[in-house]
Amino acid sequence: MDHIVTVQDAVTAFADFMEPTDAELNAIEREMPVILADVDLLDAYIVTLDRMPTELDDRRTRRARRRALAARVTQINQTAAASLPGGAA
Repeated sequence: MDHIVTVQDAVTAFADFMEPTDAELNAIEREMPVILADVDLLDAYIVTLDRMPTELDDRRTRRARRRALAARVTQINQTAAASLPGGAA
């Protein structure tokens, strides 16, 4: 007769390590403007998947692309300013 062994101990042994650390949560929080801008850009693209884009769709896509780019530039500038000694930019 074969015994069925549970693997719960093996699966839950690392449960504490499965949660994000504070540093990871802070990094996500810093990246959130870029993430949200990318979501808006994807939404603008998704709207035009099944039809020919109108002028309004083109404007929405351009606006979303500019916001995504601006969010990335802001994030890069903040990261660069934080890494410079003395806080000088």
